[in-house]
Amino acid sequence: MTEAVESPSSHPVGVDITRASIARVYDAALNGTNNYEIDRRVLEQVATVAPEVADLAWANRNFLIRACRFLATQGRVTQYLDCGSGLPTAENTHQVVQRIIPEARVLYVDNDPVVLAHGRALLEENENTRFIDADIFKPEQILRNETAREFLDWTKPIALLHNGTLHHYLGDDYAEMMQTYVDALPSGSFVVVAHFLDPETPEHSEIARRMEEKFTHSPMGSGLFRTWEQIGRMFGGTELVDPGLVLCEDWWPDGPRYQPLNQVQECIAGAVGRKA
Repeated sequence: MTEAVESPSSHPVGVDITRASIARVYDAALNGTNNYEIDRRVLEQVATVAPEVADLAWANRNFLIRACRFLATQGRVTQYLDCGSGLPTAENTHQVVQRIIPEARVLYVDNDPVVLAHGRALLEENENTRFIDADIFKPEQILRNETAREFLDWTKPIALLHNGTLHHYLGDDYAEMMQTYVDALPSGSFVVVAHFLDPETPEHSEIARRMEEKFTHSPMGSGLFRTWEQIGRMFGGTELVDPGLVLCEDWWPDGPRYQPLNQVQECIAGAVGRKA
């Protein structure tokens, strides 16, 4: 894993390097460079019970890429609301969809200081991309945001992306929160969710709970592994696109599988829903 430079002058304003950041931990798992020792420590702790922990991030990222490609090619969606976008990396949402629909608009939302510092510099060079500072777990903040209201056309379909975010929400009202988002979306919109999974099977439930214990008691402090039923409630009554809610690795893979899934890849699920 690439070591990040940790001189005091390299820290964006507002960054607390004594606390792990969700975005930076994810960046570390993807072999990025915008992370610190405290972030890598989270992965090291989880790796004591699940050595393949980085595969959670890769399964999440690869699912996002395939879902965005589907939304642009089959859904012909021209507007994307990417919540908890994280640090810019290879194959960001706007790069995937604008390769297919150059005029597609992507609004990224995050409130991590490191994400804001890097995101605005890199993403706003693209005229069809914007970045706003808001709490993705408070949908009204986003729905009332001036940039969100003006940059996106709320009379036309929007793809709402909550990829790898909701397992960091510790409240029990996650379904109600997502319903607020879905209710605001126009007809024909899509909802994309990927989430840590407790498969509720003897062979995988134990590893899911052990990873959850490590995540929640790490410097990051969150990372819940919810059940199929709980994750299914996050789509706000939308109709799930075939094949429905499945393991991220099983959602329209790019080719035949030669290698069996490992125990970590069995613990993250995703789906795409369409609002009638």
